[in-house]
Amino acid sequence: MKTTRITALAAIGVAVTLSLTACGNDGSGKDSSSKGSSSSSASSSSSSSSPSGGGSKSEGGSEAGTAKSSSGAGTDAGAGAANGTTKTGGKATFCKTADLAIDARDAAPDKVSGRIDITMVNRGSTTCSATGFAGVDIKDADHTSSPIERGHAQPRITTLKPGDAAVFDLAYDIDPSGKSLASPTNILVTPPNETHTVSLKWPAGAGAIKGAYTDVEVYPTHTTK
Repeated sequence: MKTTRITALAAIGVAVTLSLTACGNDGSGKDSSSKGSSSSSASSSSSSSSPSGGGSKSEGGSEAGTAKSSSGAGTDAGAGAANGTTKTGGKATFCKTADLAIDARDAAPDKVSGRIDITMVNRGSTTCSATGFAGVDIKDADHTSSPIERGHAQPRITTLKPGDAAVFDLAYDIDPSGKSLASPTNILVTPPNETHTVSLKWPAGAGAIKGAYTDVEVYPTHTTK
């Protein structure tokens, strides 16, 4: 009887041990599976987001390239204006002083703002460019001459066919006091990119210059059309 009882207890102990071992194995397997699944999901998420980030960088590079290209186009256009070129007619030579009929007239809009318009008509037989600033000096009654400063304006392409006219103006403030120290007699004009100068009479009736000749400004040419 005693032997039978011991054998039965031993059997129960083995069964309990096997049961606990089985439970431990089940929990370990579940935990391992969960970690594997989590790692797989993270890897998948990283893999799918990577191409998107790369695409964004590539698009940014493309935009930078486009901006650079646009900037280059603008630079070429500016260079064309400076060299007297046109998009449709290729390169036009600059107008020669000898081929231009030039005159000056008072064009003041009121009694405060002085303005003198200087017109250049192409009397030559070919198309030419008058783009840019003309060189201007004002000659005074004391036989001295003063160069006129350029106004803050960008030149515009000014291409003249035979018979076409371009104009530019001198701007200044009018002195109504009657005490102006300036006594202009002539305007010396050198067309853009030329070396030959013409002398024009200071327009009769033009308002007196307020300040000095350094206060007068010349603006770039433009067509009258």
